[in-house]
Amino acid sequence: MDKEKLFEEISDNINACRSCPLYEMRIKAVPGEGSLDSEIIFIGEGPGREEDLTGRPFVGAAGRLLDELLKTIGLARSDVFIGNIVKCRPPGNRVPNPKEVEACLPYLYAQIAIIQPRIVCTLGNTPLNTLVADKLTIGAIHGQVLTKDGFDFFPMYHTAAALYHNELKSVLEKDFLKLGELVSNLNEK
Repeated sequence: MDKEKLFEEISDNINACRSCPLYEMRIKAVPGEGSLDSEIIFIGEGPGREEDLTGRPFVGAAGRLLDELLKTIGLARSDVFIGNIVKCRPPGNRVPNPKEVEACLPYLYAQIAIIQPRIVCTLGNTPLNTLVADKLTIGAIHGQVLTKDGFDFFPMYHTAAALYHNELKSVLEKDFLKLGELVSNLNEK
């Protein structure tokens, strides 16, 4: 079966999922989108209000900032894959609880297995703690490459954090420049 069919099957399963109570409040599930051949994927915490309305990841103000930052390193949204730890919006944009994360992780792992990225960019503490190691903080580890399970993880602040805390925008911009260098090095190999 080809990648697109497999991904479509996973997306159908996400849209029909009732594994945790988040499905009761969702307008639309947000499976994720982008290139299934991407060497880079971006993983956030969970959908926000705009994402819940559209079924697409990172489409609000945080998504517009992500698009701008991608352009600075010569990439477009269509060049990468963008998803979240949980596929339905937690009420009030709260941090997803462990049962919600546990319910969604098999979907994310299946997506990662299909895409086989070289770099997994975690945006914020929740994806960092879920995918790399518990108790790490984005403030201490952002912009560094961490290796786990054969993947290079590149933790960064979430774009929403940079919108709420203006001083983080320059930190995020610098981390994106480092990411651009990593991508260039991948392309040279």
